[in-house]
Amino acid sequence: MEILNSYYKLRPMDKKIVLVGAGSTSFGPSTFLDLYQSDVLSGSTVVLHDINKDHLEIIFELIEAENKIHNNKFNVEHTTNRKKALKGADFIISSIEVGDRFKLWREDYEIPRKYGSTQILGECGGPGGTMHAFRVIPPIVEIVKAVEEICPNAFFINFSNPMARVCLAIKRTAPNLKFVGLCHQIGFLNYHLPIMMKKKLDNLKLKPYGLNHFGFLMGLEELASGKDLMPEFNNKAKEYFKQQEGRFEFSTLTFEVYKRFSYFPYVGDNHLGEYLQFGEEFTETQDMIDWINYADKHGKRRYKRVLRNYKRLKEGKYPKKGMLSMGSSGERAIPIIEAIITDANTYESAVNIPNDGIVENLPQDLVVECPVKVDKDGVHGVKWGMLPKDIAAILRIEATIQDLCVEAILKKSKDIAITSLAVDPNVGSFEIAEKIFTEIKSKSNYYDYFV
Repeated sequence: MEILNSYYKLRPMDKKIVLVGAGSTSFGPSTFLDLYQSDVLSGSTVVLHDINKDHLEIIFELIEAENKIHNNKFNVEHTTNRKKALKGADFIISSIEVGDRFKLWREDYEIPRKYGSTQILGECGGPGGTMHAFRVIPPIVEIVKAVEEICPNAFFINFSNPMARVCLAIKRTAPNLKFVGLCHQIGFLNYHLPIMMKKKLDNLKLKPYGLNHFGFLMGLEELASGKDLMPEFNNKAKEYFKQQEGRFEFSTLTFEVYKRFSYFPYVGDNHLGEYLQFGEEFTETQDMIDWINYADKHGKRRYKRVLRNYKRLKEGKYPKKGMLSMGSSGERAIPIIEAIITDANTYESAVNIPNDGIVENLPQDLVVECPVKVDKDGVHGVKWGMLPKDIAAILRIEATIQDLCVEAILKKSKDIAITSLAVDPNVGSFEIAEKIFTEIKSKSNYYDYFV
């Protein structure tokens, strides 16, 4: 791998990477933070694309300044024209949202509960996750259709939530498109495991399987020796995570599910509980509200930081080292692109891809989160076989809801949309589902495509 990196460092890269949604103050800069650590991609053309011209201009000017600091490592372009952005693209990294994210997230949380739903968060699962999908999937489908038409051989990376539903819609819209969905939730386990197991992360082979925000650590090996570390993990996990307990992460619900299902759910209480009818029983309502508020404040801090640096740039006082001088975002898009270009045959522990025989007792027309191998041909799921029946059972319930949710969107069917809300364990009533749907339709035109 070092020889390959040296080769690509000496040879300017002619790849075209398109960032869709680049006007975001978190997505655009964080992706360049990773790009600037890459020797393999040096010399590539990176196109910033967004439909919000004003936001795009701000990010472009900042990235231009950063690029000068980094000796013009990339050819940076920007455009609001989708066709121009996608033409000749080799890789597309997409991270879009619709509307005021946190205002809508609060509605996704509050409206179902107003009518009796027991959902605990409303971002990716439960009726709130369905409402989120109703808004964000239609524009992503339009992007994917454009990719199919303009650059069908491009590799597409999705960061938008609700991840599993978005990826399922991509799969059904463009079945021949090479794509993955990436989520950083595995990062919490990546942080804790080396401490708990007293081994470096690069000597641990994680085997997580399930759905995004709803997965279990099914296996753990020592990479150097191939030793099965699951007995040691299970011996230490309960005591270790109890000592590390945090109300937004591994807490009462995680411990209960671990006890009942015998495998550790690695996503944290706030996400895990979205999919479980008993989620509310083991979480505190205020904790979930505080999590939304925390995420909102964190986003506003990043936004203010970007605007401060933009103001400095306009005043001719931009920091000499820039704002992207060191570190990485922790996201895996750039390492995956590098592995494809260099045919590195790397292992990624948690990627969202179609379930092509990876998990046998889950629907095959589903997107699962699982380990993959990455080479010049893209990503290849590491097959697991059969999950324990109890775990497969709760995952299949969510799979059914995702199936109906995506079907409703692609068919623009109000009736299927209401059914997808009603069959959710956190709704369980057509009366409640119809009230939820009626209110969200009255509040916004994002749902007007349903007939």
